[in-house]
Amino acid sequence: MIAGFIRFANRLSFVSGVLAASMIAVSILVVCHMIFVRYVLGHSTIWQTEFVTYMMLGATLVGMAYVQYLRGHVNVDLLPIYLGGRARLALGVFVLLLSLAVTAVFAFYGYAFWHEAWAEGWRSDTVWGVDLWLPYAAVPLGFLLFALQLLADLLGLLTGRRQAFDLPAREVGGAAAGRGLAND
Repeated sequence: MIAGFIRFANRLSFVSGVLAASMIAVSILVVCHMIFVRYVLGHSTIWQTEFVTYMMLGATLVGMAYVQYLRGHVNVDLLPIYLGGRARLALGVFVLLLSLAVTAVFAFYGYAFWHEAWAEGWRSDTVWGVDLWLPYAAVPLGFLLFALQLLADLLGLLTGRRQAFDLPAREVGGAAAGRGLAND
């Protein structure tokens, strides 16, 4: 059952990465359209800048789970390199639990913010006047996807399916400690 959840979360994170990349690609096309309309045709633009802003923010939020799946978030692994065995595992569990807690807070309040925008019928104060619940939905969705991937990583760590911080086991005699700073 745990392996099935981990596979599900990994696939969901991959899909979120594809969705985020698609949002960026669409944003690039819209910027090209905006340049053509404004500078070649000489018309004013109405919706393009706002659309691209919302799409790029949405891609960033929705893509967080994919970046976690790839282990691509910024990482300072000096302490985990010097720790071994149980201490590294304990630090890995602590970091994932803390990350899950912060992510859950963002998802909870992001949902409340999205729901308020939806229930109150908030619209942007621009000529386009987009319904704000649409772009605001990226906040709870992105953090929920991120939390699912963090939970899958935590379960993988606790069941031995992955190593803490994805580092190999510490080498005998502290060779890993000597390697850590000398090659950086």
